[in-house]
Amino acid sequence: MKNENQPYTRKTSHAGKEDPLNRDPISGEPGAHPVGTGVGAAGGAAAGVALGAAGGPAGMAIGGVLGALAGGVTGNAVAEGIDPTAEDAYWSENYRNEPYYQDNYDYPDYEPAYRMGYQSYGQQTGRRFEDRETDLSRSWDSHRGNSRLEWEHARPAARAGWDRVQRAHPGDGDDVRGNL
Repeated sequence: MKNENQPYTRKTSHAGKEDPLNRDPISGEPGAHPVGTGVGAAGGAAAGVALGAAGGPAGMAIGGVLGALAGGVTGNAVAEGIDPTAEDAYWSENYRNEPYYQDNYDYPDYEPAYRMGYQSYGQQTGRRFEDRETDLSRSWDSHRGNSRLEWEHARPAARAGWDRVQRAHPGDGDDVRGNL
């Protein structure tokens, strides 16, 4: 039985068909998540360089390579676990149960905020919502579509989308949570 509080595994479209293996569009290999892998690798490389700085230039180079490898693996794993279709289905059924829900708004008002939250989490492996909030608030107008929500009302929904996928990926380096 599926736990409705957990995201489903990702299925993406390949040549217009459902592809549960999430094949790489170039090589056809299963399990491709280039954005998640790239973001994770970049973050890991930066952390590795910082940690390796004590060892001088050689330590920074080695730290950067090892950090990129570890971050890429983590980023791929997180991206693999986020299914936008399942997230949308979950939130369309459950948004009215959230404490920030206001009955003068409908799901199309909240949906862009949920999407922004879970997509941003998948792109920011190892970071906290609070670390990204300023960027998210700045980009809300370009992501909101026809939503009537201003950022201060969209923020809790974005946070809920972020938190839901974060709970599905414990131990990925961002488990420190602030308050709403």
